Amino acid sequence: MKFLNDNMKDVLLTLDGEKMYIETIFREVIDNEEYLYWYSVQREGGIDVCESESLIDKKHLEYWKECIDRKFRPIDINMQVTMIPEK
Repeated sequence: MKFLNDNMKDVLLTLDGEKMYIETIFREVIDNEEYLYWYSVQREGGIDVCESESLIDKKHLEYWKECIDRKFRPIDINMQVTMIPEK
């Protein structure tokens, strides 16, 4: 998270190429275990993070491989309302 905050200018440029309108990461600690939750709104046709040459995306994938528990199965939540004004 520090890396993202310290490099926000480049992060925002990367998001633009991914056609990402918003990406938010929340952090929670339960019983000394840290959990991160992502929320994003993205248009189709953007650069795939796995195909990107961006340093930001390469760091993202390094973090993902090192820190994300692949055994964890998220709970599916049903969207009830989407409120995004048109530009």
